[in-house]
Amino acid sequence: MTQLDLKCAQAGETLAQIKGVDEKLLNSALAVLQEQGLYACFLYLCAQGKKPARELSRKLFEFLRTNLSLDVTVNDTQMLNAIARLSENLDDLLFARELLLQTLIYARYHLKAKGEGS
Repeated sequence: MTQLDLKCAQAGETLAQIKGVDEKLLNSALAVLQEQGLYACFLYLCAQGKKPARELSRKLFEFLRTNLSLDVTVNDTQMLNAIARLSENLDDLLFARELLLQTLIYARYHLKAKGEGS
């Protein structure tokens, strides 16, 4: 049996270690994910144009890809297409959203634990 909460916590720790990721970026990603959804969150991170945001989106996608058997991607466009295809199944979409919410929350807590949060 897979303990997904533990995987979210581990992925959150990995996200908190990305150079340049701060609590503001994590809070913004969380807000977009909660208010506009999964695709909007990835689009927001890609649109930031900064290395930490792009690395964050890639790590989040890798986490989903590993745990939901998504297609392997090599660039942002293919990543966004895979996220769009995920939305074809409401259960998968909602499950992915919940996984990312938990992961981003853990990332924020890991930053705070390191003393880098506000």
